[in-house]
Amino acid sequence: MVLMTQAPATPKAARRRHDREIVALAVPAFGALVAEPLFVMADSAIVGHLGTAQLAGLGVASALLTTAVSVFVFLAYATTAAVARRVGAGDLPAAIRQGMDGIWLALLLGAAVIAVTLPAAPGIVDLFGASSTAAPYATTYLRISSLGIPAMLVVLAATGVLRGLQDTRTPLYVAIAGFVANAALNAGLVYGADLGIAGSAWGTVIAQCGMAAVYLTVVVRGARRHGASLRPDAAGIRASAQAGVPLLVRTLSLRAILMIATAVAARLGDADIAAHQIILSLWSLLAFALDAIAIAGQAIIGRYLGAGDAQGARDACRRMVEWGVAVGVVLGVLVVLARPLFLPLFTSDSAVTDAALPALVIVALSQPVSGIVFVLDGVLMGAGDGPYLAWAMLITLAVFTPVALLVPTLGGGLTALWAAMTLMMLVRMVTLWLRSRSGRWLVTGATR
Repeated sequence: MVLMTQAPATPKAARRRHDREIVALAVPAFGALVAEPLFVMADSAIVGHLGTAQLAGLGVASALLTTAVSVFVFLAYATTAAVARRVGAGDLPAAIRQGMDGIWLALLLGAAVIAVTLPAAPGIVDLFGASSTAAPYATTYLRISSLGIPAMLVVLAATGVLRGLQDTRTPLYVAIAGFVANAALNAGLVYGADLGIAGSAWGTVIAQCGMAAVYLTVVVRGARRHGASLRPDAAGIRASAQAGVPLLVRTLSLRAILMIATAVAARLGDADIAAHQIILSLWSLLAFALDAIAIAGQAIIGRYLGAGDAQGARDACRRMVEWGVAVGVVLGVLVVLARPLFLPLFTSDSAVTDAALPALVIVALSQPVSGIVFVLDGVLMGAGDGPYLAWAMLITLAVFTPVALLVPTLGGGLTALWAAMTLMMLVRMVTLWLRSRSGRWLVTGATR
């Protein structure tokens, strides 16, 4: 992709151009993000008819797999930023070469995860408190599904390549096809082949490998078209790993925050932890909409900086923040209006509903803040500003932890806990806003 020199645009025309770019990248990205959790939902719906023990085993194993894969999400984030910079610089062969380094790193990490998971699966399942009846099913599912982890990580890295190339449509199509294939394979192997929960695991592995194969086909064709090498390059793989370390720290810190919040909710009582899980599922769904703008930010900002256009990157950042606030306001209003309809889908227990209703108001009010946080997070990722993101999240974790742990002592219940979660987002907003204002992230060039 070669960027064309354009005549200076009016502010209104520039906003329209940014809007078109954001929508073109964010809408397909949102669709792909929503398709991902549908894998687990399809597995749950099919396995649930086998029995409670099988469903409980699937719940434990899928939680472990989801956590493991989310830890390596830096494969997508770091690759997007690095590839987008080279696209902006007009060097497509180098962009694809960078993407291949990320894919090779994904394969190496996937192999390492398999080597650990296969022998350790029973111990890992026991560590997470699976019952004696559910543990055998969880172990079976975990061992088989772990064989698909390299494919899952390749999908992450290849998705980053395509996002960096300003293509979010292909990941959407692959995600939809993967979901359909996963559902069909699961149904056929679980019931048609009578493989039980093992059939569900094998169906998911096959679907994931199919998705990885499609991505690799697309990337390899691009590499051949532009004369980029497909061979593993030790220096490039090492550079990809180094770029991913700060983002790994950021992700682990965020996971720690969510785990602490869940642990605190559990200490508040059964009704509160049940309400917390409902709210957390909604919060995660809302995050998909905001994360789609962040993904657009990663691709757009990386491209502008690679092209040496610092002012264009700053203008795009400002416009995306406006989008984040606007989408956050809309989501907040929808949460308030949908509360009476949303909660009965999950519970008929009045105690759970009473605990959730005021906490949902806090969630609704915090959505514009979340919009700013997600956008700036994506902007700084696109700029390759990983070390700052790592330190900012560690600071956030340090502020959130004592406040959250005091909630059971000081009172306020679940509403107070979600107020602490809002404080966490405010801290993130401040740290990210200060960085964006400083301009230190505006480092131009094909590499940072």
